[in-house]
Amino acid sequence: PVLRLLEAQLQDQRREHEEEMEALKNQVDLMQEELEKQQQAFLQTLQLSPEVQVEFGLQQEITRLTNENLDLKELLEKLEKNERKLKKQLKIYMKKVQDFEASQTMMPVERRPHERNMQVAVQRKEKDFQGMLEYYKEDEPLLIRNLIT
Repeated sequence: PVLRLLEAQLQDQRREHEEEMEALKNQVDLMQEELEKQQQAFLQTLQLSPEVQVEFGLQQEITRLTNENLDLKELLEKLEKNERKLKKQLKIYMKKVQDFEASQTMMPVERRPHERNMQVAVQRKEKDFQGMLEYYKEDEPLLIRNLIT
């Protein structure tokens, strides 16, 4: 039950990550469109006088860098918020797992359903085995000879 819960939550986080990746891809597409617009504007400025071209180019670059910095700050804040959220979730899940393990070790043996069955199964298997192979006592010299060769 705990592992299934953790798996489900991990899948939810994976899905959120994929959605974030899709949003970032869309953001990249928008940036490419903006770049194309800026290139067109740049071609138009080539027709202006050299002084106006320089001033216009600097204004465009300042605007672009300012927008890029704002976008990056926003992305950084999102990622930091997500990191804090994931760290909190991890602490909660680790605590749940520790509590679960502690409850399993403190529970009396007869009240542990799975462990009792496993112990019974182990007890049935523990017969008089002295190794990994089962053989008749009279076949022992043949077996040893085969193992050596």
